[in-house]
Amino acid sequence: MSRLRRLRAVALIPALLSASFASLASVDEANAKEDRETIVRNDRERVLATGYWIYNDLDAAYEQARQTGKPILVVLRCLPCEECVKLDDDLVESDPELKRLLDKYVRVRVVGTNGLDLNVFQYDTDQSFAVFMLNADKTVYGRFGTRSHRTEWLGDVSLEGMAAALRESLKLHNAYPANRESLAGKTGAPLEFASPEKYPTLTDRPDHLDYSGQVAKSCIHCHQIGEARRDYYWQRGQSIPEEVLHPYPHPKSIGLVLDARFPARVKSVAKDSAAAKAGFQAGDDLLSIHSQPLVSMADVQWALNQVPAEGAQVEIQTKRGDQTRAVTLSLPDGWRRWDDPSWRVSSWMMRRIAGGGMRLLPLDESERQKLDLRSPMALRVANVGKYGLHATAHKAGVRVDDILIEYDGQSDLIREADVFDHVNEKRRPGDRVQMKFLRNGRERTAEIPIQK
Repeated sequence: MSRLRRLRAVALIPALLSASFASLASVDEANAKEDRETIVRNDRERVLATGYWIYNDLDAAYEQARQTGKPILVVLRCLPCEECVKLDDDLVESDPELKRLLDKYVRVRVVGTNGLDLNVFQYDTDQSFAVFMLNADKTVYGRFGTRSHRTEWLGDVSLEGMAAALRESLKLHNAYPANRESLAGKTGAPLEFASPEKYPTLTDRPDHLDYSGQVAKSCIHCHQIGEARRDYYWQRGQSIPEEVLHPYPHPKSIGLVLDARFPARVKSVAKDSAAAKAGFQAGDDLLSIHSQPLVSMADVQWALNQVPAEGAQVEIQTKRGDQTRAVTLSLPDGWRRWDDPSWRVSSWMMRRIAGGGMRLLPLDESERQKLDLRSPMALRVANVGKYGLHATAHKAGVRVDDILIEYDGQSDLIREADVFDHVNEKRRPGDRVQMKFLRNGRERTAEIPIQK
């Protein structure tokens, strides 16, 4: 498939999830002229006018699914979200095959998570959009939508991949309820609270979007759920569980590069990775993890997210050519930290807590050689906040392009995420940490408080 075709495939997905498959250019032009409040209200009017999607009414979707016997397709999409609406500048028309598949579902769009049942809808809340395929009784068939970078989706989602996920979910629906037991693991254990607005930091939000008032301000965005979960533990003086601090590990973190055009096909395997040691090869199809059937890369992430931070033996059913085989993937303690969470919106919370508003990027080898750095730790200050609690490091004298070589007595924190983990394990709000920097070849020190 050509690069242009792949770009169009990626860009088409959010467009198809919009009201009436309008061109992405039209949506982007409208966004430029509208404030956030107007965008949300106009989106609702467009969707309701077409009648193709149920808008923000899951109860209506469940009822329609019970009456028709169809499965349900739920699209969680925050508004406004430029990354979700426009992933490249191509004008893309709707795809007949995907439209045919969508017609087989009861389709519902959710643009705010207020009142969302978190016992059912558990997903990577750092995503701009997430898709669920499920039964009227709330049994989850599968998920779709993932990424490993803040703005880049190419390689993680595609038009073909979404069509494949819809087809595989239809097969699971047609086999239901005989396959109910294999699908049980696709619903997770209850979270700390049953819906977002019940978390302490979100209690000022209603359990529904307030169209009678300022609807945009009433919305609870996806990423705010993840932040609220972290805050719940941190404000109580507890370490944030590693499963919450390092959620939804990308398959790449264990050495699996998957082909976004297929449900879960291996494109390549990283040398010396956990996946390579388990015997995976390019071309292998992952059929199930711990008996859960897989319909997409997001399903693989979901299954990996159920593996504890302490590690485990993960049973994976694969297909190579005409042969099916069982593979055991060994994940050791701390394996979740292999994934780099720096792209996540939730990282900004940890930058405030641990770094006083610093954003840190590792120096590459050429930069290290140029500076003649021998310290294993070398993190460049890419940004430093200047407002509110994010200005703490700036007020302590930290400046952009300073090189952090020691943090709280540690000189082996190689990534920004390592700094987060150190603070989460060893420090609590109010503690103070010393830092050492290089600026123009001279060593400097600064001290900041660990924040709430």
